[in-house]
Amino acid sequence: MPGHDTQAGAAAVYRGMDRAALDAAYNNSAAVLDSAQWVSGWRDQSAVVRAMPQARLDVPYGVRPRERFDYFPCGAAKAPLFAFIHGGYWQRNEKETFAFVAEGPRAHGIDVATLGYTLAPDVSLTEIVAEVALALSFLSEHADEFGFDRDRIFVGGWSAGGHLTAAVSNHPAVRGGLPISGIFDLEPIALSYLDEKLRLSAAEITALSPLRNLSPPAAPLRLAVGGAELPELRRQSETFASEARARGLPVELIALAGHHHFSILDEIARPDGALVRELVTLVAGAT
Repeated sequence: MPGHDTQAGAAAVYRGMDRAALDAAYNNSAAVLDSAQWVSGWRDQSAVVRAMPQARLDVPYGVRPRERFDYFPCGAAKAPLFAFIHGGYWQRNEKETFAFVAEGPRAHGIDVATLGYTLAPDVSLTEIVAEVALALSFLSEHADEFGFDRDRIFVGGWSAGGHLTAAVSNHPAVRGGLPISGIFDLEPIALSYLDEKLRLSAAEITALSPLRNLSPPAAPLRLAVGGAELPELRRQSETFASEARARGLPVELIALAGHHHFSILDEIARPDGALVRELVTLVAGAT
């Protein structure tokens, strides 16, 4: 398909952008000059969370090496569960880096599981979505073992994890979702440098773009995006929310002024964070 040409050129490939401009429009790490320092800080914070004696680490939900999750209980019986999906454009990062997000929800009586999944190019995006769905099925089936309420499972994720959140929001176990800085239309991804490992097919763009699959029944979603994020990231969330609401679907958009693609996760990691409040609202609405 046209998006598989890796050479930048002057010709417009998407929304008036040439290949170089499109690549820059989705390069969050380059847009935030200290992005590496943010990720390093996350790893340090997450190491502390993972060292807690009550943490259950590397629980397998499938047979592949990265089909694992870490579980962080809040201490309450029959608590709701927040399953968090990490980002990295489906081709980098790992669950271990994102344990720090558990601290905000746990302070409000919500258990947290951070999900791992196999990265591209080792598997296709179709397989990645299937792995996340498998993790949710496993958690639902083993709710009694972990002590959470299987009727109150909520899913959330950041960046590529925001896409995966929306993509699995129709899973029967999911009561609501919190996509953070997500991707909802895969067409520009397929036309950019990101496709060098993803190798998205035309069928996947159609089937796996949440924007192209808006239909009830749908779990309520509360989308979040930073006001200082790249314009394309903001447009992705704004378009998805607008189209979903036009179809009568329970989707709301929260724009967090001043936050860029990395700082926005502070709002789920802090007990008083804006995204923790959104999660608590989702949980309350499903009770």
